Amino acid sequence: MKVRALTVALSIIAAAAPGLVAQEPAHNHDGMADCPLKADHAAGVDDRGDKGMGFSHTETTHHFRIRTDGGAIEVTANDANDQASRDQIRAHLAHIAMLFGLGNFDIPMFVHDQKPPGADVMGRMKSSIVYQYEEMETGGRVQIRTTDPQALSAVHDFLRFQIKEHRTGDPMEALQSRN
Repeated sequence: MKVRALTVALSIIAAAAPGLVAQEPAHNHDGMADCPLKADHAAGVDDRGDKGMGFSHTETTHHFRIRTDGGAIEVTANDANDQASRDQIRAHLAHIAMLFGLGNFDIPMFVHDQKPPGADVMGRMKSSIVYQYEEMETGGRVQIRTTDPQALSAVHDFLRFQIKEHRTGDPMEALQSRN
């Protein structure tokens, strides 16, 4: 009965004062698409990312791969001769693989100034997820794998958030897993 009364009250308010009830446009897939502070948010992510990761976002490229068995975090130096960035990327991603394996997501929380979706579940289900660091020619990769459906959903939520926040343009749907 209380739920129905609340629903009716909200309907009356919405009808009487449409400007008071915020409605998200149906076409808005980016939670910040219409936000006037979007540029400030992106700059904050970039600045905190440079500090938290130990290398420049302008001299490197991030990719977040969503796969049917988990996904991957890949970072490469933009210049193949930039050994400093390459080495910083490798150190960071090896560290990330270790921290994530322990259920520690403090660095992404610092970089994004919020807890990324999926991080709580990934931390709680750390024994169901494997994080494997691999070197790449100009950087590195953290492979993330799980066979648990709940953990997989959390990994995908986490990676989709990263794709949006880092503005990588990577596919949001799961691709076939790598061997």
